Amino acid sequence: MIYPRKRFGQHWLKDNTVLERIIKSAHLTKIDKVLEIGPGTGILTSRLLPEVSSVTAIEVDRDLYEQLVKKFHYCKNLLLLQEDILKIDLFTEISNYNLFWPMNKVVANIPYNITNPILEKLLGSVSEPYNLPYEIIVLLVQKEVAKRITALPGNKMYGALSAKIQYLAHCNYICDVPSKAFYPAPKVDSAIITLRPHILDSSVLNRPHLEKLINLGFSSRRKMLHNNLKSIMDIKYITEFLEKNNLDLKVRAENLSINQWIELSNYLYLLKSK
Repeated sequence: MIYPRKRFGQHWLKDNTVLERIIKSAHLTKIDKVLEIGPGTGILTSRLLPEVSSVTAIEVDRDLYEQLVKKFHYCKNLLLLQEDILKIDLFTEISNYNLFWPMNKVVANIPYNITNPILEKLLGSVSEPYNLPYEIIVLLVQKEVAKRITALPGNKMYGALSAKIQYLAHCNYICDVPSKAFYPAPKVDSAIITLRPHILDSSVLNRPHLEKLINLGFSSRRKMLHNNLKSIMDIKYITEFLEKNNLDLKVRAENLSINQWIELSNYLYLLKSK
């Protein structure tokens, strides 16, 4: 018998109701090619296989991988790889398999301790967006992270992660998932979210500048925006932007929508370029 390993952040889903909600959220069709990260015992994999054209499952745990090979040896539409999702080059490894490439959806219960690196693996970053976006990404994540990703401006949970992910994708909070839905039960509750990568705003003049601005803006949540940004631009220019856009001069980073971040980034970038 294989037991969950703490070093891999393994908490295996066991609740059928939650499984059904994940499947429903992915809007699966018979032509979909799905990526699953961390299949674990294969409970989600089993539900995915009959619904789609193919599943590519990436499992870092060698013992679990070998168990999955035995369990699904008869499945022609499953590609199992014993790899680290953060290290594997998906194009190099999978693009020669026509049945499995290109993958258009991601459905996964991911390890919570590497959530942010996985998000960047799937979406890219503000500076370097992923150029082959998935139609939809359905993830089971820690509840607090789900709330941060989907938070709206003005909400206390809205932060740099919110702004950056919302720049890359439409984000939806689907439902809460209690800790008892897993074995072993984690110390925190979870949630299902969906991310739909969208066409990026072409008006952004410089993406690295935008990302740097967002990071600086949220570097100290207690401070007003112009105080967080004064290291890269004179306060008078930031004040000028706020006045032109009818924003409170005491505004904080959490009050700006992603569109306002883009406008501010462009404004300051043009000033710096003169």
